[in-house]
Amino acid sequence: MLQSRFLNRAGLRLAAATALGLAGVAAAAAETKWDMPTPYGDSNFHTQNIAAFAKDVTDKTDGSLTIQIHSAGSLFKHPEIKNAVRKGLAPIGEVLVSRLSNEDAVFGVDSVPFLAPSYDKSWKLYQASKPALEEKLAAQGLQLLYTVPWPPQGVYAKKEVTQGSDLKGLKFRAYNAATERLAQLAGAVPTQVEVPDIPTAFSTGRVEAMITSPSTGANSKAWDFLTHYHDTQAWLPKNMVIVNKGAFDSLSEAEQAAVLESAEIAEKRGWEASKVETTTKTKMLVDNGITVVQPSKQLIEDLAVIGETMSAEWQEQAGETGAAVLEAYKN
Repeated sequence: MLQSRFLNRAGLRLAAATALGLAGVAAAAAETKWDMPTPYGDSNFHTQNIAAFAKDVTDKTDGSLTIQIHSAGSLFKHPEIKNAVRKGLAPIGEVLVSRLSNEDAVFGVDSVPFLAPSYDKSWKLYQASKPALEEKLAAQGLQLLYTVPWPPQGVYAKKEVTQGSDLKGLKFRAYNAATERLAQLAGAVPTQVEVPDIPTAFSTGRVEAMITSPSTGANSKAWDFLTHYHDTQAWLPKNMVIVNKGAFDSLSEAEQAAVLESAEIAEKRGWEASKVETTTKTKMLVDNGITVVQPSKQLIEDLAVIGETMSAEWQEQAGETGAAVLEAYKN
């Protein structure tokens, strides 16, 4: 009788231990870790926003989903990130939207000069173009989570530019097809120069003017080789965080909801962080002797003409989808 009771108790303890062990295995199996490649370093405001997004996801899922950030191109270089996510080599990643414009012109809408020259207009353009962006991404097995803009682009020069004709003949830094076309329409001479080469290019006379953000100007120490920054807010290129649709669909409903909620928060926080970045880096330009100029009415009008030309060219490339985006934006 005693032996039978002992065996029963031992059996119950063994069963309980087995159940706890299986529960632990199940819990471990339920935990998901996503590796996330990003193009920029940890001090960049985009990366800092992503770090906050990853923490929100962990908190909202009680740790069942964690995101490991691989910043500064340490896992995949910027040109490789989108395809890595599409192929499932990384479930989630960050890319500059306009980097994909060679695939489809729709991805370049936020980089059409002077189409949406302010944060408010850029947000409206984003809302108008978002359905088209989501459709293009979905066709490749990708899902858009959120976007965050860079600071607006302004004109840097060694003198004050009061009208479009002041740019004629200047050697103008270009870094993609859009900036090259902009220089051509302004009568300037486009010259390909990447960000790390900006100081040398100006110091040696390879270029005399450029259009870029306060961030790039401050990081390049533009005050060493330029005197004026014109706050044209020509366009606000955006970064986007995308996820592999298969990876997203494999999450539980609660985890999916947590990711989407965290993404919505990150988008709002990121847009505000971009505004702070603009203010901070513009002040840095001023503090180091750059004259920050509010563009003249004539300059704005002259640049708007260039913008209209480039918008029409973009619409032609983007076809019916592009026409629908512009119609939605204007209305």
